[in-house]
Amino acid sequence: MTTQGSPQMPTQGTPQAPTQLPTVVADSEVATPTSVWRLAMITFTENRLALIGLIVLVLLILFSFVGPLVYHTNQVATNLINENLPPSGSHLLGTTPEGRDELGRLMIGGRSTIEVGLGVGLLATTFGLVYGAIAGFAGGIVDVVMMRFVDALLSIPYLFFVVLLAAIVQVNLLMLILVLSMVSWLSTARLVRGETLSLRTRDFVVASQGFGARARQVIARHITPNLLGVVVVNGTLKVADAILAFASVAYLGLGPAPPATNWGELISTGINNLFDGYWWQLWPAGVLIVAIVLAVNVIGDGLSDVVEVRLQKR
Repeated sequence: MTTQGSPQMPTQGTPQAPTQLPTVVADSEVATPTSVWRLAMITFTENRLALIGLIVLVLLILFSFVGPLVYHTNQVATNLINENLPPSGSHLLGTTPEGRDELGRLMIGGRSTIEVGLGVGLLATTFGLVYGAIAGFAGGIVDVVMMRFVDALLSIPYLFFVVLLAAIVQVNLLMLILVLSMVSWLSTARLVRGETLSLRTRDFVVASQGFGARARQVIARHITPNLLGVVVVNGTLKVADAILAFASVAYLGLGPAPPATNWGELISTGINNLFDGYWWQLWPAGVLIVAIVLAVNVIGDGLSDVVEVRLQKR
């Protein structure tokens, strides 16, 4: 018998109920944080065409820059005894009308072609990014004047600049990069300007201006980083456009003077000798141009997928 209010002690041998502890349910759906670079790599590799394009581009770069170190040929002196020879063990892709090895010529020509493509893509994209961001952020009369200047330049064919330059000075690789960049940045500037007009009304930009940030700081810290995804995709397309433009300019005979060469100049020579049966002087250069342009374009598609995933995660 127990007194009222006193705790009842369990009798010996009576099982005690286990103490109920709060249980934590593991949520298997919680995703581990993934870095931006890792997410970009996963997204890019899921695009098989883009991955193949990247492999092709790397192989073409190795072919053009490492190939001459392995496959030694004389691309300066002419040797008319060996002119227009078909492919053989000594000349894997035959010879040119000047007696030079065609395979070695393709390697040397690939250097200038890739250098022009990358150089124009970098310069045009950078200048177009800065110009378009300033025009779009400033707005008003500044935007109107800057974009009317772009419209005026777009009405002038780029071949006019190249022909004028060739008539004044001796054309070299650096001059061609500068001239092609002068006409390639225009479309990038218009694209960036449109994106900037949308970004400048965002809350984070308005808040930054409210805290006293200068226009230069807003463009550098807030506008430009949010434009990089679109600009990178556009820059890859600029590389492909520059390669085609350089090939067309060289085809017209306005490229660097011999012994320098490029794939466009090789196509011009091959077409002149095509009906003589010298197919090796035309088709290899044409195939390489098509391969590198397609590779850069599909890489641009892969980067576009990366940008879309990045925007969805924000």
